[in-house]
Amino acid sequence: MKIQKNMSRMDRSIRFVVGTVLVILFFMDILTGTIGTIAMVVAVVFLGTSLVGVCGLYLPFDYRTCDPD
Repeated sequence: MKIQKNMSRMDRSIRFVVGTVLVILFFMDILTGTIGTIAMVVAVVFLGTSLVGVCGLYLPFDYRTCDPD
């Protein structure tokens, strides 16, 4: 079973930029403590979904931001 991509190029780009900014803020010690940890989890999820092109939260609702294949 192959999971089809459900994220548009714009959606993926925005997630990649936000994830990268969160990682930079964390390593510059601007986001620390609990907020820093939460930011890193969000960053990892955003970067992962942007690279794969599939958002797990979109799947149960059959939502997609890209054109169907």
